[in-house]
Amino acid sequence: MPAKEPTILATSGGVRPGHRSRVEFNSLLHHAVELSGVSGRAPRLSHLGTASGDQRWWAGELNEAAGVAGFQLSHLNLFTMPSVDDIEAYLLEQDVIWVGGGSVVNLLAVWRAHGLNDILHRVWQAGVVLSGVSAGSICWFQGGATDSFGPHLRGVNDALGFLPYGNGVHYDSEAERRPLIHQLVAAGELPETHCTDDGVGLVYRGTELIEAVSEVAGKGAYRVTRNGNSVLEERLEPRFLG
Repeated sequence: MPAKEPTILATSGGVRPGHRSRVEFNSLLHHAVELSGVSGRAPRLSHLGTASGDQRWWAGELNEAAGVAGFQLSHLNLFTMPSVDDIEAYLLEQDVIWVGGGSVVNLLAVWRAHGLNDILHRVWQAGVVLSGVSAGSICWFQGGATDSFGPHLRGVNDALGFLPYGNGVHYDSEAERRPLIHQLVAAGELPETHCTDDGVGLVYRGTELIEAVSEVAGKGAYRVTRNGNSVLEERLEPRFLG
């Protein structure tokens, strides 16, 4: 069952330490499934771990988390070759695509080499919910701040561009994030930029920001816009998912 409109949930969260498994899916990832509208069967969720090199140990941890949640989880691996014959047909069968964190620059390069940029756009338009965390959030936007090049953050502005904004992740937990986002927006290197504290997600229908949601009480989302040679930062109060 596809979502009624093209939908993206861009997050700085989604997974937490588990009770009987090492990790389990948190409220943001469950909300991605809710946004898909699936009912009456186990949700079909595809994990893309490209940004961290398709680490099989992490896929195993997510498999256990999916068992706890009652989700039907599969993985699209691109290392060392695609794990399915027809990537587009496979993705169109999913309710949600969840993209993990890591290097957004490497993710974009590998995706473009395999034509994932065009495939994912068609899948999004068909109603499969696109979601993810960190690099798996920035990728849907024009760009953001990344540690893909080293420990000191740099700007990237050639992401997929499905959403006409910049994106800032881990806004409250990594000290370089906020000032660099402000710098990039002030310089015109990023457009209006939407940012999330850890545990917060942003819901888009089409390209419109519908709401901010949170799995951690007290956290925030932010809209950063250019104002002459400086910026304005507006806090967006998330709806707490519990």
